[in-house]
Amino acid sequence: MEITVTLPDDLAAPLLPPGQEPARAVLEAIALEAIRQRRITAYQLRTLLGIPSRCELDRFLREHQVEKYTAEDFEHDLATIRHPEEVREAERRA
Repeated sequence: MEITVTLPDDLAAPLLPPGQEPARAVLEAIALEAIRQRRITAYQLRTLLGIPSRCELDRFLREHQVEKYTAEDFEHDLATIRHPEEVREAERRA
């Protein structure tokens, strides 16, 4: 899916991190909010952002003050990897 966002020039600078590509900044912001709200798993976040390892994902999350990865989160991620169709169906019903 492709999404276009238009920002007024006077607001773009304060909203976007210096030196970061605007499209990447917006993608990261959406993805980080989704992980905070537990709408996506850590594995999905890694895939979406192209983060190659769990270690690098942990660093990325710490840099953005997302540190609440619980044992429940781990179990959910593991289930998603093992049985993605069942997890998606259960999430749809919830």
